[in-house]
Amino acid sequence: MTPPDATALGEFLQARRARITPQEAGVTLYGDRRRVPGLRREELALLAGVSSSYYTRLEQGQSRSASVQVLDSIATALRLNDAERAHIHSLARSDGRRPAARRQPVERADPALAELVDALGDVPALILGRRSDVLRWNPLGHALLAGHLDAESPLTPRTRPNMAEIVFLDAHTRSLYTDWRTKSRTVVGSLRIMVAQHPADPALASMIGGLTIASPEFACLWASHRVQACSATVFELDHPLVGTLTVTQQTLRSATNPDQALVTHTAAAGSPSAEALTLLAQIVRTARATGTTRTTRTTRTGAPNVAHATN
Repeated sequence: MTPPDATALGEFLQARRARITPQEAGVTLYGDRRRVPGLRREELALLAGVSSSYYTRLEQGQSRSASVQVLDSIATALRLNDAERAHIHSLARSDGRRPAARRQPVERADPALAELVDALGDVPALILGRRSDVLRWNPLGHALLAGHLDAESPLTPRTRPNMAEIVFLDAHTRSLYTDWRTKSRTVVGSLRIMVAQHPADPALASMIGGLTIASPEFACLWASHRVQACSATVFELDHPLVGTLTVTQQTLRSATNPDQALVTHTAAAGSPSAEALTLLAQIVRTARATGTTRTTRTTRTGAPNVAHATN
């Protein structure tokens, strides 16, 4: 059990230590009975080249002065990947300064990113803020990911869709991903990184707390302390209007506003998935020409049905 005074860094270290077995770490066993499958604190300390007492204090939140070298040694012992390694450094910095929670200004889409999203045309794209709020999407991005929602909803802060929330709490979005579990792990892994970078954002903490209460699946994934940097990920979608298609989701951070991300969805040229995106673009143009803003999900048996729209 995590000690009540453990820091975010300590919680992460304990979670990772529990997931690496002695065999994976190269620790020799001598027939002793173990209560847990993961590494013991003293075993990890030995692998990292630090004293057992120091590592225990670090994990329990009683020491917040770990050097870069010590953190790197622990990361190597835990076999962390690049994203996880960067994550423990972010956690160590945030634990060390213990910033006071402060109200953050309302997020606005970066003008340069907004211009780019609009210019992408037939490439589904959207801008996500630090809390996974949709700050802007183009018509095809809306139709691909959330056609059942109001296309204008990102324009007002109180009506903005939150991608993390709809992945876990919205039945339409859940049914969109054929491998929903992979998508859900990606969402949580990305949120973990953002929380470490912004420990003083009360709105972000509130959103995480709300999801933890509302979704047992989210709560379980959050407790695992897995992190995942989103760059390029392939997802299969079961779209209600154009059928099954495979898209590559790429996430690009703004150089001037790194809290915001441009997320695009593409398909291999000439593939059935690319044809499905072209069909969806045609549906969107037709809907816009008739002055409609929201396409409803239709029951599909076999081939996709022709879309209909509501105002």
